[in-house]
Amino acid sequence: MNIANQPLLKLENITKRFKELTAVNGINLAVASGEKLVIIGPSGSGKSTLLRSINLLEEIDEGTIRFEGREVGYVLHNGRRQQDRPQAISALRAEIGMVFQHFHLFPHMTVLGNVMEGPLTVQRKPADEARSIATDMLAKVGLSDKRDVFPATLSGGQKQRVAIARAVAMRPKMMLFDEPTSALDPELVGEVFDTIHTLADEGMTMIIVTHHMGFARELADRVIFMESGNFLAEGTPEELFGAAQDNERIRGFLNRLL
Repeated sequence: MNIANQPLLKLENITKRFKELTAVNGINLAVASGEKLVIIGPSGSGKSTLLRSINLLEEIDEGTIRFEGREVGYVLHNGRRQQDRPQAISALRAEIGMVFQHFHLFPHMTVLGNVMEGPLTVQRKPADEARSIATDMLAKVGLSDKRDVFPATLSGGQKQRVAIARAVAMRPKMMLFDEPTSALDPELVGEVFDTIHTLADEGMTMIIVTHHMGFARELADRVIFMESGNFLAEGTPEELFGAAQDNERIRGFLNRLL
């Protein structure tokens, strides 16, 4: 296959178990460069576990993760598969950024220091370059005036925008968003979605897990409905939300949210 035609991310038979529970059940997925994919579904359906597996925060039990055509995350050692060395995993996480439900900012660092940390410690960039990158990223998320304050002084929406700036400062090729607004008061949700929209408009490849159906309709190129570790339906927003009228399970889920 010509590399230009390869998906940016390809998952093959991804399976993750927690004792007797199969959280992710043989998932196959290809995500094209520049695509905006939204995954919806009830709590406990495996959405967050799938994102964490892509980012290598969960060790999968079966399957293969390919990024830009190469197998990543795992190596064979003495005939057994194990996670790749920490340096390789850190390098992959620099290319696949992730933003979580909770912000995970360093409370002892200023906003600028939080955003500089990845370029400084992971990418080993000079301090002046890391500071310049962080300054640009804070401008992108509209928080230039907060660069010298500490996270405790910020609203939830501002903290999440700093978390997005911190991830994007690594210049990733793909972003994963795991319910990025679920911990926010309703009036703060819009500012975070506006920031994600800006990244989308710039061509960033994204996988977003969200319960905000309006956002899914507006942003997504493709929507997947996930339940019990499986993909039950997928299509464009028009296709999936239209098909929900004929699928009792999806219709029931959406009726509780809309």
